[in-house]
Amino acid sequence: MAVWAAALVVPDERLHVVFCDVGQGDAILVYRRSVQMLVDGGPDEKVLDCLARHMPFYDQRIEVVVATHPQADHIGGLTGVVGRYSIGNFVSGPEANSTAGFEGLQRQITSRKLRVSNLYAGDEIRMGGIVFKIVWPEKRWAMAHLQNFGEGNRRRGVILGVKTDGTDLNSFGISGIVSYGTFDLMLTADVDQMVEPEEMETGLLRPVEVLKVPHHGSKTGMTPEWLEKVSPRLSVISAGKKNRYGHPNEEAINLLRDQEIKILRTDVDGEVEIISDGKTYSYR
Repeated sequence: MAVWAAALVVPDERLHVVFCDVGQGDAILVYRRSVQMLVDGGPDEKVLDCLARHMPFYDQRIEVVVATHPQADHIGGLTGVVGRYSIGNFVSGPEANSTAGFEGLQRQITSRKLRVSNLYAGDEIRMGGIVFKIVWPEKRWAMAHLQNFGEGNRRRGVILGVKTDGTDLNSFGISGIVSYGTFDLMLTADVDQMVEPEEMETGLLRPVEVLKVPHHGSKTGMTPEWLEKVSPRLSVISAGKKNRYGHPNEEAINLLRDQEIKILRTDVDGEVEIISDGKTYSYR
């Protein structure tokens, strides 16, 4: 029975991008074969159930974990992930949050001696035939919006836990395009209209097949010009049922509909999985 159980979860050759149903937050598992990247962890340990469904029980290693920005609805579940799995590389921005949750995650990263990296526009993560190219934040922009920091905030060339100059943490969110073959899918964290003009100036935005709608479908998540630049065929909104923010906002929904972009929502559809062979894609 154990042999059959293991056979049922042997990963295939295709790219899988799973938008975990974690309520009001983001947790996105990107994998192919036995190589995984987790982008954010949602607000709590629900992410562990999602990982258990999609990772073989014998695979206790996640090659890359990305914390897009230090807000509870994106990093709350990462404490449980770091505690349960072996992490190959932990990617984080330089910006800090003064919450107990963020400080606890930092302590855990330090105690487990995780390899930590800062990534900026133009940098890439490559694994198992998958490329994740960062389009935001631009490094000079990020450095310009941090308070002065000393060597105490540097660890082997990595900047961690620096307070911002008051700029919204959402604007620092690590965003990028996941590519496998000719298939492209954009992950956007909570980056919104505040920095989309600067993001477009990087020259790294391009049309994609699938878009993770910025900031849970908030009113300020997208401009028509930005959406036209990305021009997806399918969009996914990660939001919790009857959340107190009113996400997704009707204006965001209408903007997507105006451009005839199909919409999937975790608050309505539950967990969403995109599957691609590098040319075509499907969803379930």
